[in-house]
Formats: sequence, structure tokens, C-alpha cells
Amino acid sequence: MGLVNRKDLSLSGKRAVVCGSTDGIGEATAYKLAEQGAEVIIVARDPKKLDKTIHDLPTTGNQDHSMVCADFNSPEELEERISKVSSPVHILVNNSGGPPGGDLIEAKKEEFRLSLERHVICNQILAKAFVPSMKELGFGRIINIISTSVIQVIPGLGVSNTTRGAVANWARTLALELGQFGITVNNILPGYTDTGRLQSLAEARAADQGISVNEIRAGWIKSVPLGRIGKPSEIASAVTFLASDTAGYINGADIPVDGGRVGT
Repeated sequence: MGLVNRKDLSLSGKRAVVCGSTDGIGEATAYKLAEQGAEVIIVARDPKKLDKTIHDLPTTGNQDHSMVCADFNSPEELEERISKVSSPVHILVNNSGGPPGGDLIEAKKEEFRLSLERHVICNQILAKAFVPSMKELGFGRIINIISTSVIQVIPGLGVSNTTRGAVANWARTLALELGQFGITVNNILPGYTDTGRLQSLAEARAADQGISVNEIRAGWIKSVPLGRIGKPSEIASAVTFLASDTAGYINGADIPVDGGRVGT
């Protein structure tokens, strides 16, 4: 049996669209894909962050990275701007920040609408834009960054739990429909990962419970068998593997990258 080597994971000659790519998991993913030779098109709403990120991406394969400035709070804007991305696109990484926390029963209709638009509707817009070229190629990878709440709901994240579940079933359905064309669709489920969003959630919970942020984080760490919070680069490594030729028989999967927390 052959072992996976660096050549198996090469993305040379591939083009990847990475959403939410100027911070946290998205930024780390864009870097990892570029490191493996992919030409990366980064998508986010802040032009200054886009400029910085694109200049930081590796270009050892002489890639010509590019960017799309679009706000996922405006699906119409995203659709218009993403339509200008030229073919082919081999890899699509759907990634967008989650909604604010709070109990589900207290959530307003507008919170659901905004969250579903950011995730389900925008994912659909992006898939419709790039799946045609993937079909022509006979190769495609759609990878969605979701949450372990798909397996085990997270208290205090009512709207997020609901939306992430919708994205997971959207992805599983696409996996059934697109597999015949050589296109795989998979979900990465990050656990506690050291990002700006996690810090914001820690601060909100600390204020609500009247304790320190460090105490909140210590409680989270205690629930993880590996005894630590994950790094964005570790999530990005899982995405990079799924994007490779080696992962061609993985389809319709929900893959936790959480230090073992949901299994306990």
C-alpha cells in the first residue's frame, strides 16, 4: 500500500476560490492552498485586508493570485462580482463568519434571514457560478467550513446551530447530485479554534456569566481531549487534504477537526 507523499497533495495547476479569506481559518486556508501550488482567488469584504492577504500568499509556483471584494451580507453584490471570475475553478472553499450568539427562542426573524443568506444563499450562488467549469473539467472540490454543531448543538448559538445544519444538508444533497461528474462536496467541522470569532464569543459569555475570558477558555479547553484550542492552520491542513487528488473518494462527509471533543 502506497503512502501519501507531498506530491499527492500538490495543487499545482489548480485554481481555488477561498471565501472569508482575510482572517482566521479562511486566511490560513488561502495560505495553505497557495503553499501547495494553487492559484488562489480570495474573497472578502475589506479591501485593505484583501490587499495585505494577497501580498502574503506564497507564489513559489509563479501563481497569479487575485481577489474579489464582496460583502456576503449582500448576495446580489456577491453574485455580480463573482461572475467576473474567469474559468476554470477547481476548488471552492465556502467560509463565512457566524451570527451573534443567543438563545434560539429569543432570535428575531431578521437574524435568521441574514444568517441563511450569508451561508446557504451565498454558498448556492458560488456553487452555481463554478460547478459548470468543474463539470467540464471532470474534477471539482467544494469544501464548506461549518461547525461541530452539525453533530452536537452548541448552547447559546441558536441561530448558528440552525444555519449550520442547513448548510450541512445543502452540502450532502450536492454531494449526491455532483459525484457523477467527479465533484466532491464535504464539510469541515472546526471545534474551538483560535480565531477572532472565538475571542468574541468568549468575551460575550464572560460578560454574561460575570467571569473572566480566561475562565471561559479554560472551560472550553477542559472539554477537549487534546487539552488545547486548535490553530487555524490545523483546520486549513484538513481543507488542503480534501482539495487534493488523494481525497477523491471522500464525498458527502462531515469531518470534525476538534481535538476529539464531539466524540466525548
